[in-house]
Amino acid sequence: MIDVKETLGKAQEKMDEAVLYLEEALAHIRAGKANIKILDGIRVDSYGSMVPLNQVAAINTPDARTIAIKPWDKSMFRPIEKAIMDSNIGITPENNGEIIRLGIPPLTEERRKQLVKQCGKEAEQAKVSIRNTRREIIEKLKKGIKDGLSEDVEKDAEADMQKMHDKFIKKVDELLAAKEKEIMTV
Repeated sequence: MIDVKETLGKAQEKMDEAVLYLEEALAHIRAGKANIKILDGIRVDSYGSMVPLNQVAAINTPDARTIAIKPWDKSMFRPIEKAIMDSNIGITPENNGEIIRLGIPPLTEERRKQLVKQCGKEAEQAKVSIRNTRREIIEKLKKGIKDGLSEDVEKDAEADMQKMHDKFIKKVDELLAAKEKEIMTV
């Protein structure tokens, strides 16, 4: 016989993971303001091994349109610039010998719309994952009836599953709306 609480707990974990994935994906989509999260995926060749950019330099945002990168080792200027150029962030670094600056260009209206579409796709992926989890759990509960689970318990668990599903879908919609607002704000 299946353990309903444990099954619903696993479903909640899976749905949480989908929302966390979405938050991470949306954080990497730039919205016209300087955000150091867009550099998270960049790895730099440091003495023969590839390490995250934030492990070889201090990164900050002195203003809303600039990201400043100050390498701890002067020999790291070239590898950092190369890693930024090779990444897909689309910003050319400026080096003054002390600091590498990334000027964040203002987004055009067309680019903003593309970014909103990209956010929508990410959100839809999260929703699909949440829906798939709900479907898997409901199927598992229905099979549980054959294994001796009472129909009342199954129906209650199914209702709880639906409430959980609705809560997570709402959370995804809220995240998407906040990101769309951030992107469309000039």
